[in-house]
Amino acid sequence: MSGTLQIREHLLNELETGVRTGEALIRKIRPEDWSFRPQDNFRSLLELVHHFVLIPASDLAIMHQEKSEEEVRNIENSLSEVDDPERLAASFRENFEAYKAYILSLSEEDYLNRSTKAFYMEHGHLQDQWQIETMTHVFHHRSQIYNYLKQLGHEVSFFMLYA
Repeated sequence: MSGTLQIREHLLNELETGVRTGEALIRKIRPEDWSFRPQDNFRSLLELVHHFVLIPASDLAIMHQEKSEEEVRNIENSLSEVDDPERLAASFRENFEAYKAYILSLSEEDYLNRSTKAFYMEHGHLQDQWQIETMTHVFHHRSQIYNYLKQLGHEVSFFMLYA
């Protein structure tokens, strides 16, 4: 396996860690937690989890499939009625698996050289750049969920983020 494909695999493994530990965080949420909002200008926990769970699906649509703003908005609203932690965790896993399948389907040439453009950008990015963007996006919001749960008094520790 080439070095490029090894790095692609390492990035997918890191993203899977974010998904697995994100699922564990989601499963800790109680019904009374959903409306929690640390400040008026922050998302509620439910809004944050919806966004988080849909990152692999929306990033796949935006970054790799070049979907329109309306198509992405439909994806981002697809879980708006869901507040069951198990269902949300399962959706996160399914979205990740679809994203992973796409990344693994790319030839090394496409992974390194295929450029796609998000509807909100002037210029495109390469697929390896988009993969890094998705990973950082997941970890950013995983951290927010962790902090919300800490503020709500949940038993969460730094170690669970890498278990």
